[in-house]
Amino acid sequence: MNKISTIINREYLTRVSKKSFIIMTILAPILMAALIVVPTILMSSQEMDYKKIAVIEENTDLFRGSLKNTKTLEFVYLDDVNVNDLKKTFEEAGYYGILYISSELVNTPNAIQLISKKQPPIADLQYMENSLEKEIEKQKLMAYNIENLDEIMKNVESNVSIQTQKIDDSGQIKDTSTGIAMALAYIGGFLMYMLVFMFGSQVMRGVIEEKTSRVVEVIVSSVKPVQLMMGKIIGIALVGLTQFLIWILLTVAIVGVVKSTVFKDRKITEIAQTVPQNLMDEDQPATAQQQIEQANPQLSEFSRMFESAMNQPWGLIIFSFIFYFITGYLLYASVFAAIGSAVDNETETQQFMLPVTIPIILALMVAMGTMQNPESSLSFWCSIIPLTSPIVMIARIPFGVPAWQIILSMALMVVTFIAFVWMAAKIYRTGILMYGKKTSWKEMWKWLRYSG
Repeated sequence: MNKISTIINREYLTRVSKKSFIIMTILAPILMAALIVVPTILMSSQEMDYKKIAVIEENTDLFRGSLKNTKTLEFVYLDDVNVNDLKKTFEEAGYYGILYISSELVNTPNAIQLISKKQPPIADLQYMENSLEKEIEKQKLMAYNIENLDEIMKNVESNVSIQTQKIDDSGQIKDTSTGIAMALAYIGGFLMYMLVFMFGSQVMRGVIEEKTSRVVEVIVSSVKPVQLMMGKIIGIALVGLTQFLIWILLTVAIVGVVKSTVFKDRKITEIAQTVPQNLMDEDQPATAQQQIEQANPQLSEFSRMFESAMNQPWGLIIFSFIFYFITGYLLYASVFAAIGSAVDNETETQQFMLPVTIPIILALMVAMGTMQNPESSLSFWCSIIPLTSPIVMIARIPFGVPAWQIILSMALMVVTFIAFVWMAAKIYRTGILMYGKKTSWKEMWKWLRYSG
């Protein structure tokens, strides 16, 4: 045991003292935050191009005035203009494009074209489509000769935003967010995939380097090959665990800074805190909400999202992530170590890598689909099967998973990684001292059957 601990210390201290480890450990949370925050800031601050669009209606004026000008769009309705002639000169006339509306648009949804020399932004297309859809609905309703139609349309126009809540077995209700759960599923699944694959590959490369440099021959004169393998695997596992725990601490610190910075206006914060009490008051059911929206609607939305994020089962998420990282890493790292011991250089690993990487890639693909349907049969079975459960189960947990499924998945993971470590050790002890012979799956199967 002392020899294994010595190898663990060597692997751990050698890797955590590298500049690359220190830099990536500090930069990773900042980069992750930047990937989320920077695009939002750029999208909200960037100047939008002003577009002037010529509108030509074919033998109709039903849609005249239905397209209202915006900050970035101006619609100019042209009369007695041939669309084919305008196609040649619209850019010189200062138009971004031509919106050609056929008289059949009421009955044919695609009887409209936007002609331009550039691909128009999706937001502009959606605005035009929605405006014309509302006008068509209005025209169809007018056919029923309804009095005061415009006033009725204004009164019935409504916006609905569903606020999701979860109730636990004790009856406690918490606000949640499907968007937050999807984000956690994506980040958790992808992070698990990256860490397991990255640190598992480090084990394989380390074994190959020691084997090709013949350093391993000196090491195995003092320790058993199995002890060397386990020391290397556990040492690198501790490196990954250290990095992950530092990421958690840095993330908590960043969240604290963001919270104190964004909610520095005490007045708005106090208003937000009085919402539940005011909403219970029948005399002023909407006053508090209106005050928040008027004060800062973006802050109000951010406050709801922040509260929903804090209501996630963070204890279960962090514990599960650490458990699945350790067991998933041990499972795949033992396979990577066995492959590294069986080859003489990294090029020869290609023939063995495909069967190992397929389950990991499949798990990542299923995890992405889990965000849409976490209760599907495919998501369930892939979260139970040990080869895919580290990634898929982490993606399912933010949506809520029954305790028996988590327990069953964890129990199978423990049994499976022990079996894989045992098999990898039998291959490792034979392959680590074998040189000059091209190894095959058949040869590795023979090594598994060796006794002693």
